[in-house]
Amino acid sequence: MRSIPSGPTGTLWAYAYLIVPPFPGHRLVAVRLMLKQEHVAAGKERRVWSGRLVLEPRITQILVVSSSSHCDLPINRRLEEELHRINAHFALTIPLAIGGDLDGMIVPDAPNELLH
Repeated sequence: MRSIPSGPTGTLWAYAYLIVPPFPGHRLVAVRLMLKQEHVAAGKERRVWSGRLVLEPRITQILVVSSSSHCDLPINRRLEEELHRINAHFALTIPLAIGGDLDGMIVPDAPNELLH
């Protein structure tokens, strides 16, 4: 784990891609890789972006926490392109503010470190 260094502060945002019907994990390998790569890139750029794939019996979700409320970032376009490529029917929720000041916030070094 690491701490976000002092600098710009802001709100954390959460949104989700909802995939119905659910997709099996083995069909989402490319999505998992994209989530991991974006998390690493965000850390290098001193921003927060973490995504988690949640496989449930009735729905598959990609949960995202980000320091940006924008859902039209390059990672979003890549994710959506991949979901279209594999014929996944999805909806994107609106971003919801979930937290405040990022200064000194502890974030995981690996995408799902805090979620296990």
